Amino acid sequence: MKTERPIVSDEEHVVLKFRPRTSAHPPARRDNAAPAKVAPMKAQPAANDLSRYEQPRDEADEFRHRMLANVAAFAFTVALTAIGIWLAVSIADLRKTQDCVLMGRRDCARISVTPQG
Repeated sequence: MKTERPIVSDEEHVVLKFRPRTSAHPPARRDNAAPAKVAPMKAQPAANDLSRYEQPRDEADEFRHRMLANVAAFAFTVALTAIGIWLAVSIADLRKTQDCVLMGRRDCARISVTPQG
């Protein structure tokens, strides 16, 4: 049985040279050797920085509001964790009681005794 491979043209494979953002020009080659055969590159638009995605700030950054939101999120996370732990312990206790009852024992329920005086 033959394996079918997709037809790929040379235009789909392009080697891009990445350079640091601080340098305006790509670094010069260190050796004088002839470059290897590379497919001709299409004209690519100049790389833009991310400034076109920035939004102008009309008001100052509200540090206090962010900190209050962080504290509220932390408190919610702690409460959710505590509820999860309580629920897990309760389910484990109910399972122990159910296993005890299913074994036919009669002393399964815990009775709390308060001293009378």
